[in-house]
Amino acid sequence: MSLLKLEKVSLAFGHHKLMDQVEVSIEPKERLCLVGRNGTGKSSLLKVINGEIKPDDGRVITQDQLKIAKLDQDVPIDISRTVYDVVVDGLGNLAQLIADYHSVIVQSEHDTSPTLMDKMFKLQHELDAKDGWGLQQKVDAMITQLELPADKKVSELSGGWRRRVLLAKALVSEPDLLLLDEPTNHLDVEAITWLENFLLTQSVSLLFITHDRTFLQRLATRIIELDRGKITSWPGDFENYVVKKEEFLRIEAEQNALFDKRLAEEEVWIRQGIKARRTRNEGRVRRLEALRKERSDRRNVVGKVSMGIGANEKSGKLVFEAENISFAYENKPLVNNFSTRVIRGDRIGLIGPNGIGKSTLLQLLQGVIQAHEGTVKQGTKLEVAYFDQQRAQLDLEKTVIDNVVDGSDMVTVQGKSRHVISYLKDFLFDPERLRSPAKTLSGGETNRLLLAKLFTKPANVLILDEPTNDLDMETLELLESLLVEFEGTILIVSHDRTFLDNVVTSTWVFEGNGQIDEYVGGYQDYLRQANQKKSVEKTKPQIKTSQKKEGSQKEKNKLSFNEQQELKKLPAKIELLEQEIEDFQNQMMAPDFYQKPAGEQKKINAALSKTQAELDKCYERWEVLDG
Repeated sequence: MSLLKLEKVSLAFGHHKLMDQVEVSIEPKERLCLVGRNGTGKSSLLKVINGEIKPDDGRVITQDQLKIAKLDQDVPIDISRTVYDVVVDGLGNLAQLIADYHSVIVQSEHDTSPTLMDKMFKLQHELDAKDGWGLQQKVDAMITQLELPADKKVSELSGGWRRRVLLAKALVSEPDLLLLDEPTNHLDVEAITWLENFLLTQSVSLLFITHDRTFLQRLATRIIELDRGKITSWPGDFENYVVKKEEFLRIEAEQNALFDKRLAEEEVWIRQGIKARRTRNEGRVRRLEALRKERSDRRNVVGKVSMGIGANEKSGKLVFEAENISFAYENKPLVNNFSTRVIRGDRIGLIGPNGIGKSTLLQLLQGVIQAHEGTVKQGTKLEVAYFDQQRAQLDLEKTVIDNVVDGSDMVTVQGKSRHVISYLKDFLFDPERLRSPAKTLSGGETNRLLLAKLFTKPANVLILDEPTNDLDMETLELLESLLVEFEGTILIVSHDRTFLDNVVTSTWVFEGNGQIDEYVGGYQDYLRQANQKKSVEKTKPQIKTSQKKEGSQKEKNKLSFNEQQELKKLPAKIELLEQEIEDFQNQMMAPDFYQKPAGEQKKINAALSKTQAELDKCYERWEVLDG
C-alpha cells in the first residue's frame, strides 16, 4: 500500500496554475527526486504533502499515523535558541520536557543547589513516566552524529551549520516520509557526501528536491517531474531520465506540429465563410471550437535561459601571483604560507569545508584585503567580474530592472545595446515581475538576477563564489557551457561536484590550518590523486627503513643510541596505530553505530581522536629522527 497518494490535486496562485489535476503516489522505502524549472511549484507541492497549504481541488490520501518530517529550503537566521532545543523540537510533544532536563543538566555543572536538584528529580520522574529516555538518547545520538555544538546558539552558527541543525531536527523523529527541499544548499562536499551515505542506509521514504546532480544520481530510485502543471514519472536514475526526457520532448514537439497543421487547415476552411455555412457542417464547426480551446489551454515548454559574457581584451599572461601569503582571523590560520601563479586561461576550483578560508583567499588575490605575510601581485589589463555568494551586489529593495541598469532602459551586452526588458527575458524574467522588488524573488531567481547583472560587464577574469546555489539543472548546464567556452580565467568556489568536473582544469583543496594543496583536474581527479598520495604516505616509513638499511648508516650514527632504538620501533608503532584507526572507522561506519548509547559513541569518537593525535606525533617524531 502506498504511503501517500495525490488524487487530482490542483493549486493556483492567481491565474497561474502550479498544479493541474496532479496524481502521484509514494511507496515505502522509495527515494523520489522532484525535478522541474525554478518557479514551477516544486516547493509548493512539498507543502501540500506536508499539510502546510491546502490544494484548491483534489485530495491527499495518507496511511494511518503516517509520520512526515520536512527540511525547508530557506535557513532561518534569527533562531536565538540553542542547538539542542531546536533539534528536540523534532520530537513533538515531549520536546519541551527533554529540553528542560538538558538545560538543568548543563546548569548542574556549576550549580548544585537543592532547588535545582529537586527540579532535576521531578524532570527525571516525568521522563520515566512518559518513556522519554529513549527519545533523549535519539537526540544525543543525532547531535553526536552531525557533530553539532549542542549548547551553542543557532544564531551564532554559519548558514551551513544552521542547515545541519535543521536536518537533525527533521531526522530525529525517525519519520516514515522525509521531505527535503534543496538539502545540499550551503553544505560543503564532506557534509554532502556524509548526507548521501547516511540517507542510503535509512529505510525512510524520501521525496527531495535538488540541483546537485551527483546527489540525485546516487540517491534517486525514481524521478518525478513537475512541468507545466502536470507530473510525469520517470523510473530509474538521473541518467535514464535525461535520455527519456529528451525523447519525450521530441515526440511532443512532433505531435504539437501535427496538431497545429490540422488547426490551420480548419481555420482556412471556416474563413471560406458562405461556402462553409452552406455545408451546414455544424459538427465540424464544433470540432474547430474544441481545437481552438485545446490550443489555448496548451502550455508550451518554458524557454531556456540565454546568457553570454561580455567580451573584453585579453588580460596579461600572468593573472595573479601569490608568494608565501598568510592570513589569520581571530588567531585561526585561514591561509598559511601559500604560493601560486594563476595564468591566463586557468580554470581553478576551490574546495573545502564552510568557513575554512576559500572566500578569504579570493579576496586576498583581488586585493580586497591584505595578507598578514607575503605578497600578492596582480597581472595587467585585468577586468574582474565577481559573483558574491552573499549577493551583496544586489539591492533587495530596488526593482529587478534597477538592479541591472539603475534608471536606464538600455543595457550594453557583448558590445551591443539592448532594451533591458528584452535582456532580462533571456534570463526567464516575465515582464510583469521586472518592477517588483528583488526581495520578492526566489533563491533561483535571485541568482539568475545576479548573473544577469554580472554579465553586463566586460570581463576577462571571472571569480564565482557559490554560483550554483538554487539554480535549476537546465540553467546550471547552460552556465557550465558558457564557462567552458569562456576564453578568460576562472576561479570558482563550489560544492557541486559534477559542476567542478565539467568546468575546472585544476583544484585548490583547503585541508585545514591554512594548508592549501593543488591538484590537476576536477573533483574526481582530486579524489584519485589524494588517495594515491595517502597510499604513498602510508608506506613511507617502510620505504625509508629499507633506504636506511641500504645507504644511510652514516646518518644513523649521528643519533644517540636511545634515538636509534626509538627510530627502529617507529614503523611498527605507526602500523599498529593506523590499524587501530581503521578499526575505529569501521565501527563508526557500521549501520547500527548510531543506535548505540550516546556514551559509547562518544567513547569511540574520543578514542579515535586520541589515536589520530598519537599517530600524528609519531610521524612528526619520524621526520625529526630521520631528517
